[in-house]
Amino acid sequence: MRTFKIIFFNAFLLIAMGLSFNSCNPEDGIDGLNGKDGVDGVDGKDGVDGIDGANGMDASVYLANSKSPTLLKVTSDFVNLKISLLLTSEDIIPNSPDFVYGSLADGAGLLDNGDETYTLINNIEGDYSIARIMLNKNLRPFYGEYILNAEATASTAMCSGTLITNNEHGFGPLYLSGGEWGGSSKGVFVVDPAKSADAASTGEMLPALGQWSTENAVPIGKDAYSDKTVVFIGDDHSDNSVPSGQLGMYVGNRGDLSGGKLYGLKVTTAGIDFEMDMEEGTEYEAEFVELEEKEIDALDAEAKTKGVMGFSRLEDIDWRRGSAANQREIYFCVTGRSSAGLVGKGSILGRVYKVVLNENDPTGTAKITCVLDGDKVGGKAEGFHSPDNILVTENYAYIQEDPNGYLDTSVNGYAKLYQYNLATGEIKTVLECDQNRAESLGYGKASSTWEITGMIDVTDIVNNGENTFLVMTQNHGWEPADGTSFTDPKAISDISSATKEGSMMYMIKGLDR
Repeated sequence: MRTFKIIFFNAFLLIAMGLSFNSCNPEDGIDGLNGKDGVDGVDGKDGVDGIDGANGMDASVYLANSKSPTLLKVTSDFVNLKISLLLTSEDIIPNSPDFVYGSLADGAGLLDNGDETYTLINNIEGDYSIARIMLNKNLRPFYGEYILNAEATASTAMCSGTLITNNEHGFGPLYLSGGEWGGSSKGVFVVDPAKSADAASTGEMLPALGQWSTENAVPIGKDAYSDKTVVFIGDDHSDNSVPSGQLGMYVGNRGDLSGGKLYGLKVTTAGIDFEMDMEEGTEYEAEFVELEEKEIDALDAEAKTKGVMGFSRLEDIDWRRGSAANQREIYFCVTGRSSAGLVGKGSILGRVYKVVLNENDPTGTAKITCVLDGDKVGGKAEGFHSPDNILVTENYAYIQEDPNGYLDTSVNGYAKLYQYNLATGEIKTVLECDQNRAESLGYGKASSTWEITGMIDVTDIVNNGENTFLVMTQNHGWEPADGTSFTDPKAISDISSATKEGSMMYMIKGLDR
């Protein structure tokens, strides 16, 4: 930004000089003899520093085309979509040739820089890190770097993420990231999107939001409650006998992420002891009980003691866009787990739930409904294979799968993106990872199923007249042919401990919102 300010200032001077020359009348006196030179003016103040590492870059020099092929196939209902592959792990971004789009890209958020460029904050799960990628006006990458690395996260996977903005949340910008598996930093990280890449080895967490096997931390819209910030936390807790993934909720004053209170969702309808007691399409009573503990084991024990509902790996969360009432409508994915001890208690193939919050008080009585049940034979979600990530617009939910390997891919296919109509309940398959073609082209093996993840709606940010979305794939089994790793040493210095598998980022235009 500092360089941008300097360039802008120099351009302004040149323009000013040009205007001055054009205004000169050639008949005004003898050139060079008219009057004394004026005294130089006082130097102006330095401009505000911009994002470190991005200074002096030319956004017109960018990655125009990915080296990789598009490996998604759309269904007949969505043949008019326009899909572009923006970046993969084997691509080189011109202004940062050493940057590697690392292993297993996940959650993301996009900021408008106000100069026809954008900043994408993108979790790189398999490298326990967070990348910052600069995009031009057409969302083509022109620079990449890491602003949080494996040292800062104690080698804890950065899974889904949420960008807090003043427009949507009433404060920000800040980026929240869930620390889920691997290392010891299970909880919620908070990152300044303009953070210096030189400080990538230092991180900050939010203790008030508690320690969980955190998939994501999601603040809902600012209109839901006029003076409150409400953040939902997804707990991807795996257990083979008792469903233990809980829906956490933090409530503080607007913009306060440290002084509020922590709660857990409890289903209060009689006879509902496990998530599988809730039938698809039936609404149940719920409430939020206050939780005092913050340490992961103590928090889990307290939640169970107080009757907080356990789900079979509660993953990603999102809130409905639109009116204040819409913003109090929460959706989350339960990815499921196959275990004999969970039968009749926790989902195996996955579910999607809706929670409707109290109109006046986020901690008041609420309603919960299982809207999609992948375990229901003959149900509309039959064929689900581990719904993991979710994006909710005003009228639709876009559900992304991370198949856990329970089903036969020759019958059920590979990871899919679904469109769920919030008004009618209709569900359609938008697209699927084309892993058979990928294998034939040398991009991994069909036996290592990929994940669709990180989908965000950027329509209102890019404002290009088209409904525009970004989405990532985690390409399990795709590693460099030369035996190296799709890992940037600035993200994780010990390459041998990295996941090594590749990632791809797509732009999709034309989906309904």
